[in-house]
Amino acid sequence: MKAQDILIALKIQSLLDQAQDVTVRGLAADTGMSPSQVSLSCRRLECVGILAPGDRRTVGTALLEFLVHGLKYVFPLRQGDVSRGMPTGYAAAPLRDQFLSSKDDLVPVWPDPEGTVRGIVVQPLYKSAPMAAKRDKRLYEYLALVDAIRSGRARERGKAIEILSQRLGA
Repeated sequence: MKAQDILIALKIQSLLDQAQDVTVRGLAADTGMSPSQVSLSCRRLECVGILAPGDRRTVGTALLEFLVHGLKYVFPLRQGDVSRGMPTGYAAAPLRDQFLSSKDDLVPVWPDPEGTVRGIVVQPLYKSAPMAAKRDKRLYEYLALVDAIRSGRARERGKAIEILSQRLGA
């Protein structure tokens, strides 16, 4: 498994949620990867049971199980300096309304020169994730929930797992 595989799985889920077609070319364009990278990623996801064999549909229970129990160990959240960026984790939808924070709190952000929020930089799951998230609100929410799980904070993690369970039908 590679980090880009999780981005692809979440993008596929986002497209399925929105009743859109899932194509390798579309996934490549939407995630900033090459079609060959997307194809290899889909194969890896099929091998581990996160994508249904021969069908570009996620297996919700398998995806959820990996996100909850394996993701933070395989792809831990790495924090950096203070900078401007895109909010993620508990600071982004759908979690931002669930937790109180003051305007002075430094929230987790993906580095982004066009970012509007000042916070603690966390490295995105994959380098093109912020670009892909700007294009797809649903994907952005999935990635923010994943970052909440990767952060290891119990309350945010629990709420993120609850929301992902509902969305993935697991």
